Amino acid sequence: MPKHRNNKRKVLAVVEDLMFTVKINDAAKKAGLPVEFVKSEEDVLEKAKENPTAIIFDLNMPSVNALKLIRELKKDANSKKISLIAYLSHVQGELKRKALEAGCDIVMTRSAFSQNLPNLLKRHAEVY
Repeated sequence: MPKHRNNKRKVLAVVEDLMFTVKINDAAKKAGLPVEFVKSEEDVLEKAKENPTAIIFDLNMPSVNALKLIRELKKDANSKKISLIAYLSHVQGELKRKALEAGCDIVMTRSAFSQNLPNLLKRHAEVY
């Protein structure tokens, strides 16, 4: 019996950095998973209502308060099951701790994120 993918599954990316935008876009295409980039807290909360399979956060993006968003998403019954993935500089141990405490599911350094991105998205694409 064939498996049927839920074509409405997608990933939100709260990312402005061009290098990571390209990496995420390429990995998402290879995984067959649409990705939508959002730039404001309002857009993140609005798009989270569409139940994306994951939301990727650049914890250093200046135009959003990622920790506040992570807390809000994990408090809301409709969005608390969305997988929240974040990346940051390897020297930001305190920010990593705060993101995990806020409810982020995975927090990794930029280099680890880049290395693991194809597998992360492939795994999220396989959610049926």
